[in-house]
Amino acid sequence: MGEIFSNQVLICALLGWFLGQFLKVPIEYLTRRRWNWALWFSSGGMPSSHSSLMVSTTLAIGLYHGFGTPLFALAFAMSMIVIYDAAGVRRQAGFHAQKINIVFEELFHGRPIPQERLIEVLGHTPRQVLGGILLGLVITLVVYAVWPPLP
Repeated sequence: MGEIFSNQVLICALLGWFLGQFLKVPIEYLTRRRWNWALWFSSGGMPSSHSSLMVSTTLAIGLYHGFGTPLFALAFAMSMIVIYDAAGVRRQAGFHAQKINIVFEELFHGRPIPQERLIEVLGHTPRQVLGGILLGLVITLVVYAVWPPLP
């Protein structure tokens, strides 16, 4: 169990994900003046916790194990896929869900039809992804400064 807590890359990854999810609620409050506690458990929102998780993991691998390693190359490639997915594919799926929900409302207005709304906030805006990337970089650089590589 002690090995898990000495894994600097894992600590950076977990902090990147956790802080990315945690910060969504206060940022939502600051921008829209409403508390939305459900953001702690949802995808979408500012910052992108997916981007934060992957960037903090990738940078930590580079700092702690070397930027010239195959492990860093793999982490970098995976980060690019996740970031592209967060800003591209999932965002488009969210747009589609939004339009489908509007169609259902227009078609069935006034008729009680048990229709579960599709989730519209699946992806991220480029600003939310950039926020996640910057958060991941800052988290890992702080952890690296406080907890340098073990000899």
